[in-house]
Amino acid sequence: MSSARPDGRHVFLAAAINGAGWSRAAARWPGTRWNRFNDVAHYREAAEIARRGVLDAVFVSDHPALSSFGLEGGPPHSLDPIPLFAALAASVPDIGFVLTASTTYNSPYNLARRLATLDAISGGRLVWNAVSSFNPDVAANFGAAPLPPRPERYRRADEFLRVVKELWLSWDAPVGPAPAGPLWDASSARVLDHHGEFFDVRGPLNVPVGPQGHPVISQAGASESGLDFAARHAEIVYASLAGAAAARAFRDDVRRRAAAHGRDPDHLRFVPGLHVVVAPTRAEAERRHEAVRGARDEEELIARFRAAHLPENDLTRHVGPDTVLDPAWFPTEEREGTATGHLKGIAELVAEEELTLRRLVRRVEGGHRLVVGTAEDVAVAILEWWEGGLADGFHLQLPILNEDLTTFVDEVVPILRAAGAVPRAYDGSTIRERLGLPDPRPVPATVG
Repeated sequence: MSSARPDGRHVFLAAAINGAGWSRAAARWPGTRWNRFNDVAHYREAAEIARRGVLDAVFVSDHPALSSFGLEGGPPHSLDPIPLFAALAASVPDIGFVLTASTTYNSPYNLARRLATLDAISGGRLVWNAVSSFNPDVAANFGAAPLPPRPERYRRADEFLRVVKELWLSWDAPVGPAPAGPLWDASSARVLDHHGEFFDVRGPLNVPVGPQGHPVISQAGASESGLDFAARHAEIVYASLAGAAAARAFRDDVRRRAAAHGRDPDHLRFVPGLHVVVAPTRAEAERRHEAVRGARDEEELIARFRAAHLPENDLTRHVGPDTVLDPAWFPTEEREGTATGHLKGIAELVAEEELTLRRLVRRVEGGHRLVVGTAEDVAVAILEWWEGGLADGFHLQLPILNEDLTTFVDEVVPILRAAGAVPRAYDGSTIRERLGLPDPRPVPATVG
């Protein structure tokens, strides 16, 4: 197996290390500690495993509320990712850190300062996944006001990003020998004097421009507002994409939008989610898939999926495990309090292929592409989208941490490495360098 990309870039791989894993059975999985979600040593071990495989980054999403998901599998969001990654950056070299922080329930100056500090601590290894909070439970933890409607949240997010990026580049601290005069003046530490719909921020930031200019910006929205936001600001686009045709259409759409906003579409990297369940044989992988989903067998797996994703109404009441599905049965309209991308990912896959429930449950998880099979099956699935230009990499979702992360590193990575798709050592000290992204600092004007 041999692979190559004309742009010379490798597959960007970020392993999600939230809690005990995405499986609802993760907390009580045999041979694990149920409360490892609250132990920094658990996350340090995950980062060390990922580094051993020369993965580009580890990823922690965030949701500042105690989710009902945790009733069975342990809370997927517990420790604040910023201090968590500060601890990991001090002890685990090379690996990058992708963290989620909300534009809805933060202030631009405070978050810009904390993220710039973490980027400095890590030597330029930080990616910020900027999100607009959609859960009313989160809103209830930040005051009495209800969750703002989606258009307002994204107007705020757009202004938030514009302010944060200006703050990150607002102080050019001197390098090398100390200057003879002041350490900064009005030209090197620039006042923003921003006055907008949501924020009034004077600036400049009291953290200098960082080792990679500023952290790489990621975004994961799939609504119309979210797509436009990604096109304006994202460098990494994280999406719920289960089918190849949907992935290509999504990529083309966001690239068109980026160009319309005056950005170079070649400065975007598409890194969708990918759920993997790996075992020595496909049959064993299917049994493991059922177990990590908390199902006794395939029929219970199908029943659980149906209850979660297929509304019970006159159109769907007759649908059995082997009935060819109609995409119209899966609602995709934008609804407050839901993640739009997860719903669209399922509907798009059903529209793209003739699928039954029996086949669909092995193809999609949480709206993301799912691969259930051998290490070779997973490697082939990764290479298929990467070689075809559908993805620049993947956010890996593992059911049981750190067991499945170890399996991926020990069994899948060597196949990808033999194909020339992932490096044997880290190439570049910053995430921006590894992604081939431009430095955001303005190019100094030449004289003469």
